[in-house]
Amino acid sequence: MNIKNEVTTSGGSYVAELEGHQAEMTYSRTSPKLVIIDHTGVPDALRGKGVGQALALHAVEEARKGGWKIFPLCPFFKAQSQRHADWADVINS
Repeated sequence: MNIKNEVTTSGGSYVAELEGHQAEMTYSRTSPKLVIIDHTGVPDALRGKGVGQALALHAVEEARKGGWKIFPLCPFFKAQSQRHADWADVINS
């Protein structure tokens, strides 16, 4: 699965491509040290294939590399962050 970062002036998204379909996780940057994950969208064709989980892990890895925290506004990402105690270093809840 290929995940690419798309950056805008106020945030961006992580986009996963698999089997000709795209899934995305969008975020807003509130400061140089905080992003809000606000939406995860996975098309029906990709459900159950771990795409959402891969996007969430990618966001965590990007936060670690960039030295910022994530505020999990998205219900999917929030649920994932509660299941992964090892993400606590980057979660600002």
